[in-house]
Amino acid sequence: MSKNSRSAKVNRTTSESSVHVEWSLDGTGTGKVNTTIPFVDHMLNLLAKHGLFDLVVEAKGDTEIDHHHTVEDIGIVLGSALKEALGEKTKIRRFGWAIVPLDETLAEVVVDLSGRPFLVYNVEFPHRQVKDFDLGLFEDFFQALVSTGALNLHVNVKYGRNSHHIIEAVFKAFAKALDQATMIDDRVSGVLSTKGSL
Repeated sequence: MSKNSRSAKVNRTTSESSVHVEWSLDGTGTGKVNTTIPFVDHMLNLLAKHGLFDLVVEAKGDTEIDHHHTVEDIGIVLGSALKEALGEKTKIRRFGWAIVPLDETLAEVVVDLSGRPFLVYNVEFPHRQVKDFDLGLFEDFFQALVSTGALNLHVNVKYGRNSHHIIEAVFKAFAKALDQATMIDDRVSGVLSTKGSL
């Protein structure tokens, strides 16, 4: 697989939301994000910057009801784009992990691009709200991304006091772990599995 092919464009429209994603795994950290939810924009720009991905996300949804549908549907489309960009996963490192601090917070994220979706999410917030945004929705976001992207994702926050710091450290750690897992390693022949497929 050439590096040039490691990208995807995915669109998804329902009665609840419309989401467009362009994702290049071999980028420079350029994020162009407009989800109509500023805090989600902030997190997805962190994903692009710290994962060195080029990422475009355009989304709108029934946020006058609440943010749930839009946030979850963004996760669905990001997972689909990740899976498409990875293709047959030839020569990828498959596993990635990162431990990221942000002031008083420490977050650990481990990724396995195994083809078997599973999420472990041990994240607690002292306060679930940042302005009018419910931080609990990020668990639904990651569950959706994991399910469509077919990856095993473990998110563990060791400690933290500030809710904004906690979720920001999670996204930075996810970005670094995913960057590592998606990297091409020329020492790998085919895919990194004794079964011969991922």
